[in-house]
Order: sequence, then C-alpha cells, then structure tokens
Amino acid sequence: VRFGETMASDHRRILATAISRLRGKIKYRPVVFELMPDRFTLTALQRTMEAILGLGLHTQNFRRALDKAGLVTGTGAMETSTGGRPAELYRFCREQAAATAAPGLATPRRPAD
Repeated sequence: VRFGETMASDHRRILATAISRLRGKIKYRPVVFELMPDRFTLTALQRTMEAILGLGLHTQNFRRALDKAGLVTGTGAMETSTGGRPAELYRFCREQAAATAAPGLATPRRPAD
C-alpha cells in the first residue's frame, strides 16, 4: 500500500490492534530492542520509541531512564555518519533484562509546546 491509499479489507484494524498491543507491551517488556539493530545510537532508539508511542519523549529524561534501567551498554564504537558530532553505539543487555522482574522502559514525555 502506498502512502495515501486505503488499506484492503480489515488491514487497518489489524495494524491498529498491533500498534496498540506494542504500545501496551513496551511499558513492561523491552520489545523495542527486537526492532533495533544489534548496535544503535540512543537517538535512533528514542526515535523508534517516539514512533511507536506516537508522542515526543524528553531526551535527557529518556537517557536517564535508560541508564537507571541498565538495559543498554556502550560498545565503544562511534557512528560517524550522523552528519554532526559522532554518536556512541550501544547494545541491548539481555542479561540485565532477564534479571529484572519487569524491565520495561520509562517514557518521559516532552512538555507540550
């Protein structure tokens, strides 16, 4: 389906249900990392979360929540194709997620403009 075209049959409902379930599950399970590559920038992770949730997240609070949860660790490698300052690459810590009872991610919303 191209942008602007209508979806066939009940595909719109199926997609809406899937997004709704993903939004609910992201609060108590780290499912967002299943959508990320093995190594990613924190900006890419935040943009993925914002796309799923449909709202903007406060960058500093988002990074603070990630640090507190311990779900990501730096790889030491840098992404240089960001167009500006090189960004550190991170990876998902499956061991930490398995050791945590409910390792969801906090979603600190950005203040309304």
